[in-house]
Amino acid sequence: MMNNYKQGGTAALIKIAYRNIWRNKRRTFFCIAAVGIAVLFIVLYSSMIDGMSRNINDVVQVYDLGHVKVVSSQYDAENEYMPVQYPVADGRSWKEMSAEIKNIHGVRAVFPRILSLAALQESTTKHAILWGIDIENEMAANNFNLTNRSDGLIEGHWPVSGTNECAVGRVFARKSGLSIGDRIPLKTVSAQFSDKIWNPVITGIFNFDYIKYDEQFIIVDIERLQRLLALNEGTQSLVIFANDEKESGAIADAVQNLLGKDNVVTTWRDNFWVAVMELVTPIYTVIFLVFLIVASFLIINTVVMIIHERIKEIGMMGCLGMTRAEIVKVFFFESLFLAAFGAFAGVIIGGVIAGIGSVYPIRMGDMYGDTFSEFPLGNAIFLGFSPFIFIRAWLMGVVVASLFTLIPSLKSAYVEPVEALRR
Repeated sequence: MMNNYKQGGTAALIKIAYRNIWRNKRRTFFCIAAVGIAVLFIVLYSSMIDGMSRNINDVVQVYDLGHVKVVSSQYDAENEYMPVQYPVADGRSWKEMSAEIKNIHGVRAVFPRILSLAALQESTTKHAILWGIDIENEMAANNFNLTNRSDGLIEGHWPVSGTNECAVGRVFARKSGLSIGDRIPLKTVSAQFSDKIWNPVITGIFNFDYIKYDEQFIIVDIERLQRLLALNEGTQSLVIFANDEKESGAIADAVQNLLGKDNVVTTWRDNFWVAVMELVTPIYTVIFLVFLIVASFLIINTVVMIIHERIKEIGMMGCLGMTRAEIVKVFFFESLFLAAFGAFAGVIIGGVIAGIGSVYPIRMGDMYGDTFSEFPLGNAIFLGFSPFIFIRAWLMGVVVASLFTLIPSLKSAYVEPVEALRR
């Protein structure tokens, strides 16, 4: 046996270690389960965080900033009031600016958008936000319902350009008792600070699966809203979409140079919640490591017990010519096998759950309702299903569990063969 071992070298040590882990199947099962549960937790939590991060990014990009957003510096200073008297590059047509911006490398589309506060005069809902957009082109370019990847229209049709038509969210319609064909008398304030009374007819009801918009927003054609607010061809903001979101920074710099310092250009990464999600990711990694370390203690205890129970066997190994380093390797390889098998089991189970969650979303809005309506998170969260998540979780499980069992493995090297055989 020892001759075969000497000829086999490290490969023979690995073979011995593999056979040893099955000598006590119950103990092996509990060790594998401990690491597996820890890795399962990492996979599911990583998938959840990845899904939430992607959802926040989508919400910020689709509904607010695009990949790059341009507003005037005056509007930026007072943006919480949604002032309409500070258009982008005051005096210039948004169509002219859009044509120039589209010539910038990497730009896919440029859209004008206007937000205006409105007071409703004959409704149980007293306040709303008018959202003027280039409806036909925006709906063709973006999926406003992030769950179904559609334009979100569930009844009627979108307002036709230049008409006194509007579309309202499903929650808004339900709370207000409104339906297709009803009118919404409302009042807003123009760029000239005059009250504007408007009475648009509801032609469409949408479901964006995003509570803030479904509950508060009235979508209207931007040209009609421009006339109502006396903006001529000006716009409150320009939202730019890139072919690749990674080019957002370069596009923002080019737009800033094009439109000048009187306008504020931001990218989607400048959003507060996007930055928060990027900031907390390392924190979650630390939490994962702590969880893994706790789970690794079961393997540590197991290795210590194995050394204690097999003390005579260790002495025999020494008497037959095994060096201390080789004895350590045997026990370390046993730990490595336990960690690898446990991590693999956790990844497989977690991967199956994440795969299901990537197709059938978690309905976050059904759990928290409109409590966090200002938080840029859509109702449906799809779990992230990424090979990177699985590989990282497996490696973390193997590396952490193996390293933390190295110390008890070293203990086996200091057992004196003669003393061991006397026990």
